[in-house]
Amino acid sequence: MSGRPATFLLALCVILVWAITGPVFHFSDTWQLFINTGTTIVTFLMVFLIQNTQNRDAVAMQIKLDELIRAVQGAHNAVVDLEDSTDQELEQARLRYEALAQRAKARARLGETDTGTGAEDDAA
Repeated sequence: MSGRPATFLLALCVILVWAITGPVFHFSDTWQLFINTGTTIVTFLMVFLIQNTQNRDAVAMQIKLDELIRAVQGAHNAVVDLEDSTDQELEQARLRYEALAQRAKARARLGETDTGTGAEDDAA
């Protein structure tokens, strides 16, 4: 709900009411403290809300990618749970795919196709 236009308008109204009441409260320290405290609390809570949303999006994206890997013939199913690998295992996988990309670029420079499942590279 925090990203909806109505929420933005509510926040804008709060700021406008606060600004309009400035002269009434003679722009006092308490008047300033009110908005500072409110915005600090909202910011603090939004950090957790945004992190939760990003975590959910990342999990959903990972599941979608896993399904694509699973469904594509010739794809390596071993990479489905790559996010659970150690740093060393990730580095080994990165180097393997980097080498695959270099071989594909070399084939493309020779006018050969740079598409495929990589099975021809696995045999090499």
